[in-house]
Amino acid sequence: MTYWKNKRVVVTGGAGFLGSFVTEALRGAGADPFVPRSTAFDLRDAGNVRRLYRETRPDHVLHLAARVGGIGANRTNPGTFFYDNLMMGVNVLHEAHVCGVPRVLVVGTICAYPKHCPVPFREDDLWNGYPEETNAPYGIAKKSLTVMSDAYRRQFDCAQALLLAAERYDSSDPVNIGSGVEISIRELASLVAAAAGYAGRIVWDASRPNGQPRRRLDVSRARERFGFTATTPLSEGIGRTIEWYRKERMR
Repeated sequence: MTYWKNKRVVVTGGAGFLGSFVTEALRGAGADPFVPRSTAFDLRDAGNVRRLYRETRPDHVLHLAARVGGIGANRTNPGTFFYDNLMMGVNVLHEAHVCGVPRVLVVGTICAYPKHCPVPFREDDLWNGYPEETNAPYGIAKKSLTVMSDAYRRQFDCAQALLLAAERYDSSDPVNIGSGVEISIRELASLVAAAAGYAGRIVWDASRPNGQPRRRLDVSRARERFGFTATTPLSEGIGRTIEWYRKERMR
């Protein structure tokens, strides 16, 4: 990707699992990524975000930072998850406009889709219902940013982008990124156990919340509009995830 050569890119959440791989890919493409630490730049504070942009003067911003958790955390901290994710996204987008950042990517979440969305999930179905209840505060906060990006694009020409799409895609329409393949929780648990070397018994606790019944993304828009197709098999991705997690625990 010669497009990225010498580009200054702010990657929020760049120290996390997905963000660390995005940052590595940017470096490999010749970009100059900057990962803001929360101790230095609280993205919930507009002044901090404005200072971040003025100090780094980025060509692109990739917003991956999020306050997330499992079903239990979602039920315990719904207000915190909604506020933190909404304010981080609003500040990242608005201050990019104020500071003249040319392009911004905002990563959404599958949790934004309606609870009973037809499978596979299509981008056009994003607003056709309320999200699964335990995911709703986080999902709606993220989904609200698609409205903001569209409004700013029409009023201020502040475009949403994707890493691959930055040089090819110029629209505020949301785009699903995924494999497009559906797998059951039972199959997934078996894959994780095999990759982790776990030979014990898997216990199914039916008393715990279930979450959304099914999830599968329609990924045709990404393929058609900028040629993205997932190439890493799930089993390989799980193995690499476990390897990354174990290395991080050793630090």
